[in-house]
Amino acid sequence: MSMVDSLEKIPVKIFNSLDEGSRFAGKEIANLIRERNAKREKTVLGLATGSTPKSLYVELVRLHREEGLSFRNVVTFNLDEYYPIDNDALQSYNRFMKEQLFDRIDIDPANCHIPNGEWKKEDIKKHCIAYEKMIEEAGGIDLQILGIGNNGHIGFNEPGSSLYSRTRLIPLDNSTRIANSHEFQNISKVPRLAITMGISTIMRAKRILLMAWGQIKAPVIQKAVEGNLTEQIPASLLQQHPDCLFVTDQMAASDLTRFKSPWLTGECEWTPQMIRKAVVNMALKLGKPILSLTNSDYNDNSLSDLLVEKGDAYEINLQVFYLLRDSITGWPGGKPDVDNPAHAERSKPYPKRVLIFSPHPDDDIISMGGSFMRLHDQGHEVHVAYQTSGNIAVTDEFVTRFLDFAVGFEVLAGIDNKKSSQILQNATRFLNNKKASDIDTPEIRSIKGLIRRCEARATCHYVGIKDQQIHFMNLPFYETGTIEKRPMGEEDIRLTMELLRKVQPHQVYCAGDLADPHGTHKVCLDIVFESLRRLKAAGDPWVKDCWVWLYKGAWQEWDISEIEMAIPMSPDQVMKKRFGIFIHQSQKDMVPFQGSDSREFWQRAEDRNAATANLYAQLGLTKYAAMEAFVRWHY
Repeated sequence: MSMVDSLEKIPVKIFNSLDEGSRFAGKEIANLIRERNAKREKTVLGLATGSTPKSLYVELVRLHREEGLSFRNVVTFNLDEYYPIDNDALQSYNRFMKEQLFDRIDIDPANCHIPNGEWKKEDIKKHCIAYEKMIEEAGGIDLQILGIGNNGHIGFNEPGSSLYSRTRLIPLDNSTRIANSHEFQNISKVPRLAITMGISTIMRAKRILLMAWGQIKAPVIQKAVEGNLTEQIPASLLQQHPDCLFVTDQMAASDLTRFKSPWLTGECEWTPQMIRKAVVNMALKLGKPILSLTNSDYNDNSLSDLLVEKGDAYEINLQVFYLLRDSITGWPGGKPDVDNPAHAERSKPYPKRVLIFSPHPDDDIISMGGSFMRLHDQGHEVHVAYQTSGNIAVTDEFVTRFLDFAVGFEVLAGIDNKKSSQILQNATRFLNNKKASDIDTPEIRSIKGLIRRCEARATCHYVGIKDQQIHFMNLPFYETGTIEKRPMGEEDIRLTMELLRKVQPHQVYCAGDLADPHGTHKVCLDIVFESLRRLKAAGDPWVKDCWVWLYKGAWQEWDISEIEMAIPMSPDQVMKKRFGIFIHQSQKDMVPFQGSDSREFWQRAEDRNAATANLYAQLGLTKYAAMEAFVRWHY
């Protein structure tokens, strides 16, 4: 009998990627529609919005276009909508559903029901009662699709929502507004209210599929699946539903006991990585250095099997201590003329050609600024590739400031350039009349991109990088003018392969930070991975000697049990990195779409780097001011 999921109170189906999980969910919906069509019955679907179901809707559109799945006999009810909000606003869920699904399939618009952010406030209660009645008259929801908020909300049922709640107007928790601020210019633009189906409404669905993707959802998935039933984690109430399934990728499921502490669920294969994870977690839990752990500690923390298999605690402690010690190096490009097999990087060749991929024009300095500077200072040929323009993260106010400068400069210099004057006039006119539903014009996007490009170039000059080693890729997938980006395309891969072949690096650094709420880091990483796979398959000889290191970005850090290379930083180096980040003035203070963390990027970086150094020190290693961490990707 398998005990691997014995602590899970809701079934969880785990896939290698969100695309695989979305295909599974799409197949479940398609099977239901076909089954009910065969009985000449309507299918009633409850639908969700936000980033989680986007890939599901892509799959449903594919099933419609390629496999003939018809939605003519489908009725839909959406979970929620911001309030108040115009139906055509970029952030409106009414607009979202039309663009993502309804306008791309053969569903009857009369069968699509979504709470309306334009309802008069005094009429909302009546509309909510009518919404419940429509669901009831349709025969109830056959299959409800859910996402999950970082605080455990389902729909917009925030912590504390009653199990018996129905469709209603609800104030949004501040954590939800912060988490959703990446969809808006800033937190002040996020509506404070929302209309949502109640938990009782959701629980009456015949079947429920809750989807969750990415590391950022791992803590709340663990609480909802393995924790106590509580209205403080609304998703945990789904433990009471007779037919509910959580569909996740591996990262979203990574905090479940079967992955985080598999030794608690039965048989465990004690690989070096698993031993390191178990011992590190135990040491941090007990607040003891690794070399101070005793046999009693192992027995008291359910690790007696490890003692039986590997022997005395002292020997296990030394094994893990040495693994951690050997991950620390001041030489990210490898220490020349030192033959140490335990070192994180090779000593040869020296110097190396290094290519740092930066998804946005500041990820290089924010995420690995200390290592970036050290690679250059230690004599390596360092190239930086800025994968996207980053133009949506520049405020309109910042553009206005630069337009005023440009106009003043032309007047001061006595320049009479009609073309540039026309561009400035057009840009100023657009910004003065811009509405919430407007997408920036190509001219405005170009100006915003130019601002970020100048900042990135200045940062490279600050580090010492020459112009010929700075590459602005402007990958096409990003250039939509909205938060919503295109999927990875062939042109993105072609441009990346072309640059890789040009540089032929010995080291590649790229962002493995998949918690980026906009999804840009994930697409950029996939592009690099696919490009390297193709180059390897094509037999490019340099590829076999190219090592790939992944850094984390502004959103999270590697778990200390995963870190394979840790670059220590002195207080002076921390300060130098801070000044490098400050060069990105358009990203200082409150920037658009910065996600759920209200700290400035330099603060996030310093706090994260200091926390990594503190963890090493707690485990009994040397205490440094800060550390940047990397994990190697094998291909």
